[in-house]
Amino acid sequence: MENKIKTVVPTLRFPEFRGTEGWEMVLIGNIGETYGGLTGKNKTDFGNGKKYITYKQVYNYSFVDITHCDFVCINASEKQNHIKFGDILFTQSSETPEEVGISSVMLDKTNETIYLNSFCFGLRPFDLKRISPYFSKYLFRSQVFRSKIIPLAQGITRFNISPTKFKTIKIPIPTSIYNDQENTEQQKIADCLSSLDDLIEATTKKVEALKEHKKGLMQRLFPAKGKNVPDLRFPEFQGTSVWEEKKLGKIGNFIGGGTPNTTNPEYWDGEILWYTPTEIKNGYLKSSNRKITKQGLKNSSAKLLPKGAILITTRATIGDVAISKKECTTNQGFQSLVVNDSEINLFWFYWIIQHKEELIKKASGSTFKEIGKNEIINIIAYSTKKQEQQKIADCLSSIDELIEATTRKIEVLKEHKKGLMQQLFPKI
Repeated sequence: MENKIKTVVPTLRFPEFRGTEGWEMVLIGNIGETYGGLTGKNKTDFGNGKKYITYKQVYNYSFVDITHCDFVCINASEKQNHIKFGDILFTQSSETPEEVGISSVMLDKTNETIYLNSFCFGLRPFDLKRISPYFSKYLFRSQVFRSKIIPLAQGITRFNISPTKFKTIKIPIPTSIYNDQENTEQQKIADCLSSLDDLIEATTKKVEALKEHKKGLMQRLFPAKGKNVPDLRFPEFQGTSVWEEKKLGKIGNFIGGGTPNTTNPEYWDGEILWYTPTEIKNGYLKSSNRKITKQGLKNSSAKLLPKGAILITTRATIGDVAISKKECTTNQGFQSLVVNDSEINLFWFYWIIQHKEELIKKASGSTFKEIGKNEIINIIAYSTKKQEQQKIADCLSSIDELIEATTRKIEVLKEHKKGLMQQLFPKI
């Protein structure tokens, strides 16, 4: 009886490949040979100036700044393969099994001599026409492949994968690669996914450009040090009065926080939001990791803050700021600002972001830095009339909304790519 080659078919195929042969299941050991990273224990074995790719670079797919190492084993590297175009690079060791076997593909055709470090290994395909590097880039990061490699990661405190076991994994490869077609199924899949990657990258750059634009705008919309008017004012405020000097304590009330007794269950898992500094990232807050009860609020130094309060971290990490969308409390690592009715809340939120360094300079402490209420309320600020405050707040918040919308678009694109990959690669 003939041994039939096992084939599988992806859920989604391009029209020209529908109804054609399925993908062939192939042992990794039959498509290429593995090689290790640099090794060596004694300093006498090492030389200077060699280039090598690290575990993190493989993990993050970042080969832009390849490391120059002062301690690379010459004896080992002379016997080992240096990386070539089309080589598939894998992480061999990590703290979690999920991070073992993450791959990258060398797509640079440079003639430079570059090696892998000892936490990685490489797979060099026997024939790049059989498995295209551009296809490999996605196949070896697909959930299809990850589901096979993660169970092979062995260890207790640190997890590793054996290249020998790795070569026993079977992977699906489109058989259309053997045809003389100009556009193979591998190429079509790679082109489709790389176009999505290009869009994700372009959108990410747009977010970074918006953030830089906002940063530059904030520098001009608030007076520079030693000045009482900003470099940039909206037309209706040009030529009007200079900004007024005042202490931060005059713009509102600064309120500290507290922590209910953590051993008393009656104080926790209630309905009142309770924030810690690690949850504060410049923006709005809607929900906290932990909540306290009315009993916890009553029996601690925590204070109930109104909706719209500006939460400012004042311990260890200083000057991170957020606005609460609901009533909330905080631990003692905050001085939260409730502005007066004569002030625009959002204006002072952006003022604190722009002047974060002033808070940091006022902090003191040997074990960790902290800034107290007295230091904060005496910081000198320049303030303008409510109408101009509102205009500045509206301008900056509109950019923030655009940044948020564009960031969401990136997440949607990533989810779309993830779903597409699940359909473009067969389940095995």
